[in-house]
Amino acid sequence: MHTKALYIFIIGVLLMACNQQESNPQTAAGCLKQAETALANDSIRLGETLLRKTIQLAEASEDWHTYYIAHQRLAEALSQSNPKEALRLMKQALTIYEQHPDDEHNYVILLDYAGTFAAQVAFINEGAYDEALNYIHHAYDIAKKNQMTDMMCQTLTSLANIAWAKEDFRQSLDYAHQAELVATDELRPGTLQVLARSYLSLNMLDSAETVYRRINPADDVHLAYIVQSNLAKIALRRLGATQVEDSVAEAFDQIEDFYYKALEQKDQYYQETLRQEMVNQQLEYRSQMYARTLFIIIIASLIVISAMVMVVRYRMQVQRQTQRQLQQEAEHQKAQLHQANEVVAFLQNFILERTEAMKKLNQSGDSLIYLSPHEWSEIERTLDAIDNNRFANLRKQYPNMQEDDIRLCLLTRLGISNRTIGNIYCISISAVQHRKLKLKKDVFGEGNPDVTLEQILKN
Repeated sequence: MHTKALYIFIIGVLLMACNQQESNPQTAAGCLKQAETALANDSIRLGETLLRKTIQLAEASEDWHTYYIAHQRLAEALSQSNPKEALRLMKQALTIYEQHPDDEHNYVILLDYAGTFAAQVAFINEGAYDEALNYIHHAYDIAKKNQMTDMMCQTLTSLANIAWAKEDFRQSLDYAHQAELVATDELRPGTLQVLARSYLSLNMLDSAETVYRRINPADDVHLAYIVQSNLAKIALRRLGATQVEDSVAEAFDQIEDFYYKALEQKDQYYQETLRQEMVNQQLEYRSQMYARTLFIIIIASLIVISAMVMVVRYRMQVQRQTQRQLQQEAEHQKAQLHQANEVVAFLQNFILERTEAMKKLNQSGDSLIYLSPHEWSEIERTLDAIDNNRFANLRKQYPNMQEDDIRLCLLTRLGISNRTIGNIYCISISAVQHRKLKLKKDVFGEGNPDVTLEQILKN
């Protein structure tokens, strides 16, 4: 029982050790965070890879919030290179949200993104903007109903962009003015861009310049490029230098190409740095695992050795207890056998003493003792009855023995003294001894003087 418990304990320790060695499984939320970090560092390709992994993890774990957010982030990442795929992903995100709604603010964001990507697809394919407008009008209605100021600004800005893409610059300007009225500090630069672009498209140069100068790019290099390039276009347009404006626009396009190439190089550098960090983390993790494994092996070995020592000690203790029990049982059986032998001897003597022949033999004195043939037969039958047919077997084994020799053996087995035997046979004690020696040697073939006739008969 103790051994079985020890084995179970050892197995439990080893299983715990194995569980500790397993790395913590990556969660969808954790993978999404890594993807957003990569995208924030302009590592587009790595971000896309992590987002696709996030989608798989979220679907497997039924983390629906992360599931639709990952679709949204991936659509954003693909919006410039593959607007059609971005739109498909946003529609999937909307389907997931509608099946598992959680935050209506997120629903408005998803609708706004879906409308924006639908507008991009329509602009590229020169198609209708109805789908895009449906998404964004629905988003604006929800935002207005729930007084979501930031989302009202965002959806109005999106509507302004769609109106501008349709070349309805007056409608674009109207939406942009409405967005500016509710714009937050975070959204204001984007809203002002749309407003200034609408003014510029309507050739309202002073208003466009005023709006562009209100934009504070801060550390946003790309926004600073947009502001400066458009201010340059406004200055050239005032001078009527259309050809120069086209050349400057071409120059700015080249600068933008350089900018995107720089972003790509930054992406490659970031990926290489991240890869090296992952390699270092793996090496460190392996080192920790080796140390932990060695520690676990040592602990497990100590436990096994301790268990073996305890098992050996337990078995030795059980063996000693078993030996003591066997010894006690043997001593008890020996004592019982001795008692039984004593009882048997007592009963044998009791039976013999009750016979008439034994009463005569037990008489003291030197008087002659006579036993009739019947009495001799009685003594022999009694001895055979209590002594397992000893003399019947003696007669079979030694058929040539004289009757007097048989009777001498009977008297010797009864323990009759040599003096009493002499009274029976009317001979001296020395003659009795001589007859015993002769019987021992001639009949039983025993020449050792130390072995008596009594011992021969007893054995």
